Amino acid sequence: MLKLERILCPLDFSEFSARAFDYAQSLARHYHAKLLVEHIVQLAFSTYPTYIHPDVVERVSLGLRTGAQEQLEDFVRSHTRNGFPIQSFLREGEITDNILAVAEAEAVDLIVMGTHGRHGLDHLLLGSVTEKVLRKAHCPVLAVRRPAHEFVAPGDRGEPVHLRKILICVDFSTYAERAVRYALSLAQEYHAELTLLHVLEETPASKDLTAVTSEVVQKLEVLLPLDTPAGSRIKTRVLAGKPYEEIVRCAREEETDLVIVGVRGRNVLDLALFGSTTHRVIQQGPCPVLAVHL
Repeated sequence: MLKLERILCPLDFSEFSARAFDYAQSLARHYHAKLLVEHIVQLAFSTYPTYIHPDVVERVSLGLRTGAQEQLEDFVRSHTRNGFPIQSFLREGEITDNILAVAEAEAVDLIVMGTHGRHGLDHLLLGSVTEKVLRKAHCPVLAVRRPAHEFVAPGDRGEPVHLRKILICVDFSTYAERAVRYALSLAQEYHAELTLLHVLEETPASKDLTAVTSEVVQKLEVLLPLDTPAGSRIKTRVLAGKPYEEIVRCAREEETDLVIVGVRGRNVLDLALFGSTTHRVIQQGPCPVLAVHL
């Protein structure tokens, strides 16, 4: 059974991180995990330290740290549901490096982050903090943008969890196999319906589409462990086309609450491949996306 023992949620006090914080609390509560939150203070003059007197730097830094600590405490206090225990970190410096450093030092099992989900130049350059963490983290990352469907009701202080439908994208790689384990665990924990989806980019000319689809369905069913609980609501789908387009379309049609994808890692080639599907699903999809690294 999947274990999520430590969950990290970086905060910038925006509506996006507030939404991610709700998701992090939901997952921590369901898995009885320790929840850590982190805020990073950036000093505007840190690039040119030789032009500023050290005493000025220290005074301004102290003021920024004090203000940020108070804001962090206020945020956690006002957004925490039912007194859920939280451990907080306040750090200075580059945001991505600090998030990854805390995740590594604290042996975090999952990072939950809000993303602005912008398009245009930012979309092409993969420039946001969330996208950098997605590519460099050694643990799964849940990216939460403004979704059309969400499994946490922000205004519900009682039972905020409504994770009804999960979509797992399968390409039969070792990365997808690990992602399936996460999908099965989440579906069981939340009593959700699970759809295993494979997208055919090309169909061999020598084979009938119906026959190919049948073969793929059998391969999808083989991924399910023998000890899958009886009565689990699991189904398979096979679509043809561009993977990210079909994943997004399927998620919209089925009103999916969570999409899960396996991603390939952190070397140069993998980083180039990362954006082709996972990034577009995060940007264009209707719900949060859990990216599972090998």
